[in-house]
Amino acid sequence: MKNLSKTYGEGDTKVNALTDATFSIKKGEFLLIVGSSGSGKTTLLNMIGLLDKPTAGMVFIDDTETTKLNDNEISSFRNSKLGFVFQFANLMPDLTVLENVILPRSIQKTEQNAVDDAMKLLRAVGLESQIHKRANKISGGQAQRAAIARALVNRPSIVLADEPTGNLDSVTTETIIQLMKSMARKLNLTFVVVTHDREQFGEVDRVITVKDGRVIETENNSMKVVA
Repeated sequence: MKNLSKTYGEGDTKVNALTDATFSIKKGEFLLIVGSSGSGKTTLLNMIGLLDKPTAGMVFIDDTETTKLNDNEISSFRNSKLGFVFQFANLMPDLTVLENVILPRSIQKTEQNAVDDAMKLLRAVGLESQIHKRANKISGGQAQRAAIARALVNRPSIVLADEPTGNLDSVTTETIIQLMKSMARKLNLTFVVVTHDREQFGEVDRVITVKDGRVIETENNSMKVVA
């Protein structure tokens, strides 16, 4: 991210959601973005994930300046390079767990070996016994595990998670956090997680705090403004 800013509205309704953020994320990092409600952390995640375009600045992913891509290129890049896990699993209720996990491969038209790849991921997240159940017949924790498997099925460079445990009880929350950390280590994946509860996540590689639209980096218990 280089000099990244996002403004909503005009004139009296103008809001600076993010101001001049510049920082890098290393491959394989498990990084948290924290901040109070309305601080700009989800705005930041949405721009990293190409779900929203910055008003100014640039986002580079794997040496590609994504802010120069057109809409079709953005969709293709996002589907091949990025995986998403949201607060609500957002599974298709009438599809089975397996069908939900395969869905990104169907969209990308890379269905060869998709079932085998999806099955490996479902075994890894502990859902092998649930694969033929419809998504509306499994628990919230199981749905979030399926969402993690779906996020990984395209072998993305980065997994972006927005409050992935915000809708879960404390026991399930701990399970999901440990699952994400385990998958990050096993697959050498970069995880960028937005959370309002930093303490839930225990030890992580790095924490970025967003306050009033500005990025503050927390490192080795010291804080420095980086944007």
